[in-house]
Amino acid sequence: MYRIAPSILSANFAKLGEEITNVIDSGADIIHFDVMDNHYVPNLTIGPLVCEAIRPLTTAMIDVHLMVEPVDRIVPDFAKAGANIISFHPEASGHIDRTIGLIKEHDCLAGLVFNPATPLHYLDHVLDKLDLILIMSVNPGFGGQKFIPEALNKLKAVRKRIDESGRNIMLEIDGGVKVDNIAEIARAGADTFVAGSAIYHAGKDSDPHRYDTIVSALRAELDKV
Repeated sequence: MYRIAPSILSANFAKLGEEITNVIDSGADIIHFDVMDNHYVPNLTIGPLVCEAIRPLTTAMIDVHLMVEPVDRIVPDFAKAGANIISFHPEASGHIDRTIGLIKEHDCLAGLVFNPATPLHYLDHVLDKLDLILIMSVNPGFGGQKFIPEALNKLKAVRKRIDESGRNIMLEIDGGVKVDNIAEIARAGADTFVAGSAIYHAGKDSDPHRYDTIVSALRAELDKV
């Protein structure tokens, strides 16, 4: 099962509710919610109040990617705001196992995020507690970056670990995902695809903004895998 997760980082924030409704109505599965703090990453985006505001607009899962440090303080706020999945970077947590436990205590699925140069050894002792693993195929902090090909090797390595564990863990990719590379990414093992500019920028010429064409194109490429 493949899941398409548009990142609202690339949406029109003046019409955010409409953008979210339209992209889900166009066939997307998950809303990816990028949180940046101008500390762990060099950008500042949105917080729990925005998550709370969009929660009533959709029954789709809200996938919160925390690019913040420290991370534990903000986890309960996003859980209360309606997040379904909360993912964090191991570098941003003093105690990774504790942060995973905190996320689960607040009835959310827990994810661990790996930057392009972050080693996978963090999985050695927590794989059995994770619901999602997110591989960054760009360096975090900005949208619209080009896909880093080495991410394919990291995906293959993580897919092998997941399959050997026998657990049902989502394997997500984020960064530079588009129509002409999504099939190759899926072959490397990903099952959940974050796409920001590839989806939202494709809808800018439509009136009203609809995303059926680009979402259908992404799914057509996945059907070839």
